[in-house]
Amino acid sequence: MPARVNKQKCNGCESCVDECPNNAISLVDGRAAVDADACIDCGVCVDVCPQEAISME
Repeated sequence: MPARVNKQKCNGCESCVDECPNNAISLVDGRAAVDADACIDCGVCVDVCPQEAISME
């Protein structure tokens, strides 16, 4: 299952965008958005998010 972003917690810092090894995350309206087709379920984004806004559910 691809990463999920809690839009209320995300502050658009781009940490996940910079670290995603498959370029599956971009900012949309100032918040992280995951491309489910490109996400490889690695969890790097979960580890680097300072807001704890991303989960693998």
